[in-house]
Amino acid sequence: MPRLFAVDADNAVTAFPAAEQIPEGQEQFASEQELAKLAANWPADRLIQIWNGFAGVAGPFGDLKPVKKFTDRKTAIKRIWAAIQKLDGSAPEETTAAQETVATAPKAARGAQRKAKATKVAKNTDGAPTARQGSKKAIVLKMLRRKEGASLAEIAKATSWQNHSIRGFISGTIVKKMRFAVESTKNDSGERVYKAR
Repeated sequence: MPRLFAVDADNAVTAFPAAEQIPEGQEQFASEQELAKLAANWPADRLIQIWNGFAGVAGPFGDLKPVKKFTDRKTAIKRIWAAIQKLDGSAPEETTAAQETVATAPKAARGAQRKAKATKVAKNTDGAPTARQGSKKAIVLKMLRRKEGASLAEIAKATSWQNHSIRGFISGTIVKKMRFAVESTKNDSGERVYKAR
């Protein structure tokens, strides 16, 4: 049975032993061809961020070097596919505080990075999960905590993210990792609105 991989809104790739363990909103693939098909509409910068997330990570990725660009999309897919074959396919653990606080730096491959990190989510003194001030995560959290919540369009404008990335971020990071309850409704004009409770 082929291993399954998923890429989230933060461009982190994780290996999963079973499809039902992949969080909602993450794009999944099981072969180089499926990855190529997924990546066909991605900006080249996303492929660079995924690669650079592996580059230099201790362990099986220590020999990989960061890149500023790839010669072409086909080369990028081939190199990324070769790198992710080194990921462990065991069930992923909870995201660590260190992974969550590095919002602007490219994410390291989760399967490689988790083993060396603690498993506690960073919280401030009142018990609420934290986000680095000024990060896109902090911006989205602030918008979701507003009385009226935030529409997909508002979040997209504030973060420059596409709608599928926003939905994946809310379901994966905000709900599953940070354990916020998020309500999803439609407003009077039919726009999708999210609000943290």
